[in-house]
Amino acid sequence: MEDTRGKFITFEGPEGSGKSSHIRLLVEYLKEKGIAVEVLREPGSTKIGEKIRQILLDTASGVMVDTCELYLYLAARTQLIKEKIIPLLKSNKIIICDRFNDATMAYQIYAGNKPESIMDGFNNYLDKEGVSPDLTLLLDVDASVGLKRAASLRSADRIEKKGVEFHDKVRQGYLKLAKRYPQRIKVISSVGEIGEVQQKIREKVNEIL
Repeated sequence: MEDTRGKFITFEGPEGSGKSSHIRLLVEYLKEKGIAVEVLREPGSTKIGEKIRQILLDTASGVMVDTCELYLYLAARTQLIKEKIIPLLKSNKIIICDRFNDATMAYQIYAGNKPESIMDGFNNYLDKEGVSPDLTLLLDVDASVGLKRAASLRSADRIEKKGVEFHDKVRQGYLKLAKRYPQRIKVISSVGEIGEVQQKIREKVNEIL
């Protein structure tokens, strides 16, 4: 990427970790400082990605096999990278994305018991395109607590219906990634007063801006 490359910030976390709320609050904070931000979500934020999202989250897609699920996420991500992320970074924009590649590692690889080597080619592609996140904020919450939070807000989608045991593996997968990439992934507990959690998020973001 060019020297004028923008910043790429991703939010990760188990279901019910508060990503959507904290992204909204962070965007409000940055806009108050006069900083323009582009918000994306995974899968989604492109016409193709949104169609894939509907398939992935639809409870009627219960017969979907694990490998199909994995490659649908990667397909949506590839479209997002080419259509949105690369052009925005080249234009020196700040991107905040609700989930990215770490989500696939946590959900489909670790919780789905797939070998990490499946992702080698795609990870190399991310490095080649220069679209690895500058900062990843991992909002951590116990799986059972997070699922209860999510259930209080909406009907469970196909992924949320996978149960507590699966989602605990997701959480452990995220924490494993955080230990592997401590410079990029910052773990912030999402349990507690929302203002205190948001303040910790802003401090980490300000460090890279």
